[in-house]
This record gives sequence, structure tokens and C-alpha cells, in this order.
Amino acid sequence: MKILSLKPNLCSLAILVLAGCSSHSRLPDFTASGYLADRGAVRIWRKDHQQQVSHMMTIFTPFSAGVSEITDYGWSEGKLVSIERHIQGKHPDDVTLRFDQDGSLSFMQRQLEGRREALSNDAVALYKFDAQRMLKISDALLTGRVVLKQGHWLGNGLIKTCQGDSVKPALDNLALNYIMQQQSAARSTLSVAWLDAPEGTQLLLATAEDYCQQEPNEADF
Repeated sequence: MKILSLKPNLCSLAILVLAGCSSHSRLPDFTASGYLADRGAVRIWRKDHQQQVSHMMTIFTPFSAGVSEITDYGWSEGKLVSIERHIQGKHPDDVTLRFDQDGSLSFMQRQLEGRREALSNDAVALYKFDAQRMLKISDALLTGRVVLKQGHWLGNGLIKTCQGDSVKPALDNLALNYIMQQQSAARSTLSVAWLDAPEGTQLLLATAEDYCQQEPNEADF
């Protein structure tokens, strides 16, 4: 079973040097963040209700050839109530888990190519553990004011965000050269995802895949 491996130590996030641990004013209810992992990039969208998380979606995009993992987490009154993970491509793999308010499993399904399969108790426990770990990572990133932004490359350092604004993020020369190399090899407009934080700007991804199509809308999230 493929489970996303996460290794940050939450407050310092060794794989992402942008995050800091300090107190800040309250964030908006709908936020986006992310970080670089060992095998790829993780983007996180989150919605809070009355200062408690209610919905979180993560997209893990591998650096090597492969399809993205999209995982949705649902909470109600601080309790984890659902996990849905989707892997598309040649070998689709969909997992759905639902939990009662006491944490007990109420529904479980794993859909593979042409068949359904049950998950072991250990596998379910691992999914629950990863959900709480992802939440803690999200908390640390938001505390550090690490904000995910996405858009389409226009050239000369300019990016048109998914919201339609033209911006020029403070990416270093190494990141800019990488984007230009990727754009020269691409047959379509390049999508770029990056992180802005008080400590600096970091490139996450630059590929021909349209990240704006993946980005959730706050009203529907």
C-alpha cells in the first residue's frame, strides 16, 4: 500500500527552510501552503470553521515520472470523520474511509482496477496517523506564514496567478533558470507553484500540468 511519507519535524521543517515558529495574527479561514518532500512537492489547501480545521486537501506531486496523489480530509468538531485518497493514471487507486465521532470506522472501501479490496486495521490506523501528522505540518507552515501560490509562466520572471494577477515572485536565479529550461522543452504554457514566506521565496514545481485546474475554490471547498 502506498502512503505518503512525510518527514518534517513540524516547527523547523528541515525540508523547508522558510517556515518560522512565532505568533501571528489570525489567518483567514481558507489557506494554501506546501513544502518540498524527499520525493516530490506537497501542496495543501485548508478551510477552518470557528478556528478549527474542517476540510483539508493535499496534492503530492512526485519529481520523477508518476501521477499525483490527491487526498481529502474531513473534520467535524475537531474529530477526523473522513479520508479520501485518489490516484489516477494507468493504475487508479481510490481509498475512502469514514469515521464516527468516537473515531470508530463506519465505512471503508478501496477501489483498484476492476476490483474492490478491504484495508487491514493497520492500514486504516496508518491513514489516521498520517491525517493527524498532515494537520500538524499544516499548522506549522501556517504559523510560519508559508503561503502557496500558483499560476502560468509569462516569461521575464512574470507569472499570471490562477486568480488572474500578474506578479513577479522573488525567485532566485537557479529557480528562474530551471523554469526557463522547463518552458523551452514544454509544448504548452508552463504552470508554476511557489511558496512565499517572510524568510523568502521557494520554487515548488514547474511543469506543463495545469495547476490552476487543480486549485480548489474557497466557495466550493
